[in-house]
Order: sequence, then C-alpha cells, then structure tokens
Amino acid sequence: MNKDHFEQYYREEEPDKAKKAYLWSTAIGLQDVDGLKPSKYLIEAAKRNIEGDISLDEVNKLIENYYEERDEVSDSDNGIEEADKVSARITKILSETAFSFTPNEYISIHRRLFENIYSHAGKIREYNITKREWVLDGASVTYGSASELQATLEYDLSLEKQFSYKGLSTDEIIKHLAFFVSRLWQIHIFSEGNTRTTAVFFIKYLRTLGFMATNDLFAENAWYFRNALVRANYNNIPNGVYRTTEYLEMFLRNLILGEKNELKNRDLCIGKINNEKL
Repeated sequence: MNKDHFEQYYREEEPDKAKKAYLWSTAIGLQDVDGLKPSKYLIEAAKRNIEGDISLDEVNKLIENYYEERDEVSDSDNGIEEADKVSARITKILSETAFSFTPNEYISIHRRLFENIYSHAGKIREYNITKREWVLDGASVTYGSASELQATLEYDLSLEKQFSYKGLSTDEIIKHLAFFVSRLWQIHIFSEGNTRTTAVFFIKYLRTLGFMATNDLFAENAWYFRNALVRANYNNIPNGVYRTTEYLEMFLRNLILGEKNELKNRDLCIGKINNEKL
C-alpha cells in the first residue's frame, strides 16, 4: 500500500478529511498482511468519501455493485475484490464509536469484514491449523486448539477486562498491550482473517483506553505488525529462539506514542530466509 494515495489529506486544514484519510490508510494497509492490494476504483471511491461527496455506506454499495456487475474476473484480479470490500468495511467499522469488549464483538467484526467473502465468516474454526511463516524459516506458531477456542477467547478477554493500568509507567503499559494483543492473535479463532480482525478489534479497544491509534502506520507496516505477532508467539529453545514482544512494542510505540522506531522485517527473521520482501 502506497500511503501517497491519501497523503495530500494528512495535513488538511479540515480535520475531518485528515481523519477519514487515516482511516482509509489503516484499512487498506491492513490488506497487506495477506498480500492483497486494492483496485484503483476503490482508491477513487475512498477519495470521494474523504472529500465528502459520498458516505461510507455509499462507498460500500458502490464496491458491492461494481463486483456484481463485472462479467468476469481475470487471474490478475485475484484477491482484489476481497481487498476492496474488506478495506471499505474496515473503514466503516473504525468510523463507528460503538464498541463492546466482548467475545461476541470480536466474532461480529470477523463476520462483518468477511461476509459473502468467506463461507466461515463469523464462525469459529473446527479444526487445528498450522501456517508456514516466512520469518520463522518455514516453521509455524502453535495456534489455539480447536476444542478450546471459545473458552480461550473468553478467558483472555476476561483477564484483560480485569486488568488495571493505574500506576503503570508508559513502558509497562506498552509491554502489557503487546502481550495482550499477541495472546489474542495467537488463539487464531478463525480459519482465515485473524490478523485483520484482531487489528480492528485492538484499535477500537485502544480508543477506549484513550489512545488515538488510527494514523498512517498500518499503511506501510501492516506486514511488520503480523510478523511481530508471529515472533511474540514462537519458541525454539534448542536453537536459541525465544518468543519476544520487543518488536510489537516498537510498533505500538510508533502507533500510539508517535515515536519513530525503525521497523524492518528482516530484523524479525530467524535462520537463513529469502529476504525478497524487506
């Protein structure tokens, strides 16, 4: 995602335009976690929304109609429809102030993002999974057991709901937030779309804590965010690899504190890995 699509709006005198631009940057940038890129049609529709010409509901309707009316989809369009629809839906959800810190909210976000895209939208997976990770030299994180997913989600959210940030230093707050989001993501309660769902839920949760976490960081670093979640959940002790939230902490310091820590994917890699996407 090239944030130049909306960069002209970041310094707008009209704050509403800048806010909308950051929402769109976040939404489109998050598609990069699955290697998806939006169409020019979506970018132009987003700009019309930022300018105030059309509403978010109208953007979503335009995108739905656009793909309904297309006669055929070429091989080169693989994933573009998903990127367009999910970007518009993320922007819509992030524009809403309503939020409940509950398992149902988390599951509902997945349903809203992927309805009519995934057959399992809003459904908890019923089988165990592994995913080969680039930063782990092909190894996989150990994800939540299918038989315990609902209970694990409820447990992790209940612990966080009871947690008190009172009296903590900034460093302690960042460290705890990194631990919380890494645990939430590791459950991987859905078959696909976990990172985008977790990011949207987490951004909305951060707002309830008083953090304004919608800026242009995801436009360029969504893939780093996912890789940082991977490293926070992987151990290979015989080979001297230990799970760490240090990379997530750097990302969060940039996201919510406005720091300028350098975020490089190659720093997260273990072993000899193909570094073609750094």
